[in-house]
Amino acid sequence: MIQVLLPGVFFGNWQLGDWKLLLQIFHRPLWQKSLENSLLLGVGTTLLGTLLGAALAAIRSSWSFPTAKLLDASVWLLLITPSFILAQGWVLFASGGGIAVQLFGWDWVKNAIFTPAGLIFMMTLSKFPFAYLSVHAALEWKVDQLSQAARLCGASAWTTWRTIHAPLLLPALLAGAALVFMDTIGDFGMPASIAAVYRFPTLPYSIYSAIYTSPIRFDMAGVLSFYLVALIGLAMMLQFYALKRSRYDFLTARASRSVPQSAGRFTPLLTALNLLFLLLVIGVPVGSNIVSSLLKTQGGGVTTDNLTLEHYRSLFSSASNLLTGLWHSLAIAGAAAILGLLIGLGVAYVLTYSRFQFKRSIEVFSIITLAVPGVVLGIGYIFVWNQKWLEPLGLLLYGTPWILVLAAIAGAIPVITRLMTGAMAKVPGNLLSAAQLQGDSFLNRMRYILLPLIRGALLSAGLAAFGASIFDLAVSSILFPPKFVTLPVAINKAFEDLNFGYASAATVTSSLIVILIILAIELLLRRKEASS
Repeated sequence: MIQVLLPGVFFGNWQLGDWKLLLQIFHRPLWQKSLENSLLLGVGTTLLGTLLGAALAAIRSSWSFPTAKLLDASVWLLLITPSFILAQGWVLFASGGGIAVQLFGWDWVKNAIFTPAGLIFMMTLSKFPFAYLSVHAALEWKVDQLSQAARLCGASAWTTWRTIHAPLLLPALLAGAALVFMDTIGDFGMPASIAAVYRFPTLPYSIYSAIYTSPIRFDMAGVLSFYLVALIGLAMMLQFYALKRSRYDFLTARASRSVPQSAGRFTPLLTALNLLFLLLVIGVPVGSNIVSSLLKTQGGGVTTDNLTLEHYRSLFSSASNLLTGLWHSLAIAGAAAILGLLIGLGVAYVLTYSRFQFKRSIEVFSIITLAVPGVVLGIGYIFVWNQKWLEPLGLLLYGTPWILVLAAIAGAIPVITRLMTGAMAKVPGNLLSAAQLQGDSFLNRMRYILLPLIRGALLSAGLAAFGASIFDLAVSSILFPPKFVTLPVAINKAFEDLNFGYASAATVTSSLIVILIILAIELLLRRKEASS
């Protein structure tokens, strides 16, 4: 963004820029269309994604049914799978001559998917997990006397939910909506992948075009990045305004952990609907990649003569970079999750319980990386961490794996902070104040009071940050050091080389490994929690 005011400052040129350039977005057709498309995509996806995620979280927390665990697994799978892979799956499915036509003869799918409404539909199916995790974490604890009092006064179960439980979930709903909005308008992978068959420029895609076309337009990238940040700031202001109007700290000593109840006669219906939903959100994009990974040639059709396992065998050959890239990405994501969790937890605590006058500024800085596409973040890191004066200080990070860790932490903090803020909003500050008056230390208050009450959100935030960091293509493509390949770079390189079968096989295999790691960690910590 500094390029707007001081273009070329990082190259020693201190000539002032023209701030009137910011107004050019209303006069240049591509810039204006990019802004309009991003707003349309962001608002539409936020509304539908938040409603879908909240509804699924409420159902999952209230009732138990045989396929409930599959819903949880699908949420994590969608979180860790990069948007460009999901988009590629939809392209393979819905494009002319794609799987929808070859297997089912559905010629109408192309005209339905490759439209603005179709893009909102696809984006909703990939972004709703943010709202799901936020609301599901908020539903971890319940205070029965509130609903019991309403029922004793004659309120129905629906009225009790609508007038008591739903309003108390507002912080979690707003936190989930903010994450959906920020991740949608900052998403580069899906619009870029769809651009191969449908032109729909967005702010991130136009920024990428400004940087990777000749001549390089840093001024254009700075202007469009400014509007991305402005949109995020506006969304945060609306969230702050809503949260200031009421109190949401409803937990008391009578709170108990929510346990899903049997759905009774509705169990078959919930099971069937859940399977149909999973078939849509996972079966179409992931299934299309699986089918693609089994085809000898993409143009050969889905026939027995065109099926092969050669792409999977090649993943484990000596010439493959998959295992090396996977190990590097796991190490970076693990470091980012742990360090980001510590920082995000501290930020959320300050935002929720402190009276620090600049805490809103801290929140803006804590979420700003979600407002800026990874391509811009990566180039900004090159400018900042490639300065000669940093070398004597040992901080010349460009060209080292540490810059990838730093970028991953920056990407993890916003997600963790949003989820932690929503969870802490339901914990009264007087619980911590009472312990402080009794002489308890800050660490003990965190350990014995706050952390047990938000343990579910803490686990969700850490695992979400871990999964999201593994497949960060934009930042990895720009910042990865020589001879230090990462998983998304290896997969994208295969796509660029038109080796779709190998790339799809690498995507399927690595996603399965990562999701198993996440589920194993969650199961281990849940069992440890239950035993304690």
